[in-house]
Amino acid sequence: MKFVLSIDQGTTSSRVILVNQLGDVVSSAQQEFPQYFPNPGFVLHDPIEIFDSVVHSLKKCIESSKVNIQDIVSVGITNQRETTVVWNKHTGIPIYPAIVWQSRQSEEIIKNWIQEFGIDFIQQKTGLVPDAYFSASKITWILKHVEGASNMALNGDLLFGTIDTWLMWKLSSGKIHATDVSNASRTMLFDIFKMQWDQELLEAFGIPQSMLPIVLDTCADFGSINEQYCGKELPITGDAGDQQAALFGQTCFTPGLVKNTYGTGCFMLMNIGQKPVISHNGLLTTVAWRIQGEITYALEGSVFVAGSAVQWIRDQLGFLPTASDSEPIAAMVDDNGGVYFVPAFVGLGAPYWDQDARGAFFGLTRGSTKAHLTRAVLESMAFQTRDVMQLMQMESDLPIQEVFVDGGAANNNLLMQFQANQLQCKVNRPQNTESTALGAAFLAGLHSGVWKDLEEIHHMRKVDKVFSPSCEVGSADSLYQRWNIAVEACRLFK
Repeated sequence: MKFVLSIDQGTTSSRVILVNQLGDVVSSAQQEFPQYFPNPGFVLHDPIEIFDSVVHSLKKCIESSKVNIQDIVSVGITNQRETTVVWNKHTGIPIYPAIVWQSRQSEEIIKNWIQEFGIDFIQQKTGLVPDAYFSASKITWILKHVEGASNMALNGDLLFGTIDTWLMWKLSSGKIHATDVSNASRTMLFDIFKMQWDQELLEAFGIPQSMLPIVLDTCADFGSINEQYCGKELPITGDAGDQQAALFGQTCFTPGLVKNTYGTGCFMLMNIGQKPVISHNGLLTTVAWRIQGEITYALEGSVFVAGSAVQWIRDQLGFLPTASDSEPIAAMVDDNGGVYFVPAFVGLGAPYWDQDARGAFFGLTRGSTKAHLTRAVLESMAFQTRDVMQLMQMESDLPIQEVFVDGGAANNNLLMQFQANQLQCKVNRPQNTESTALGAAFLAGLHSGVWKDLEEIHHMRKVDKVFSPSCEVGSADSLYQRWNIAVEACRLFK
């Protein structure tokens, strides 16, 4: 039996799983790490703490598995995308904390870029809508605000990486400075048509190309992890951004198939095949993966706040002992009692792309309870997903009859049934909802010969439950119309 390790580096924790040839998870380990919010709109991580959490989880996963280390053949990496690390290539020390994808601290830079270059200049090359969400403005912010950083960059002393690149550099003791096409396509610096860093964008944004990693296929020979971390030198043969990895883990290999991940944010991706479609209504065009030189593109709708809203009512409001308690508490009431929640903590993503919007509850009365508010938070995930899916069907001209779901909140039956009602289509949940980590394992194992092709991987997906719509279209539409009113009211409050 052969095994593949998968490093799933997320926004709030790092997780490592060990997958056998049958696609089963035989062991796992996970460690949370701190979040830092030094100023309004700032969201930061310590890159060293992220690395330490990965190393801890790697060692614990291998030790608890009781698997012979010689039977582990390769490693896949998947990561929180867009989160930006800049470090000194001589010392290996980051010159500033990692600026997290959720952080809004570079908003002014984006506004200036839009005024100077326009939206089309960026979108027609990258498939992305100009926003502080992506890596480019985060790099510029660091170069502008860290003393001496700009000169160091010009002298070739600094390196940039998304989290996958940072981990590979650290795990290889500085031998690997690389990324894959899926992560590169989320930087706002990568031409998704020519599949290379765009010199015109780099010059416009003042970012030296010497900072950037080399870009490889999603399945590739990236290099090796040092023996000290795993017990033997292990090759890294797969790398993908978390949402692309989840699309792969859900085996959405055919154009038209759609997955939705309920994590810290909520991300819907549709496989659109080998021809990219540029959205004119707020969706993103992104690289899903490139395998043996063959590119697969995806349309994406990005919702910035989903599971993190549940964390918020758990930690800041004290509503819940644990995130999983959201389901029984929300089930204490039959409906939302007229309460709607717009989770615009860091602005709104697709299809609004309103970085100035802020969150709010609407419809509160003296009769509103903790259960109503909790239910409204869960329902906001489903409403935001419907926002995205309606747009995706229109842009792609492909009807969506079934959505494959994963992520922590996909285990919430109340939410999944409400989601099926809102989408008026089937919601298909696999037995293992950690599709992101599985996707990275599948990519690595495909390149290292554990699995021979996509068809073999497809047959390993196991269904847990399929949720079908249980209410009339009119009833779902009535709730959705009220949601739209709440969103518009939220966007007016600035």
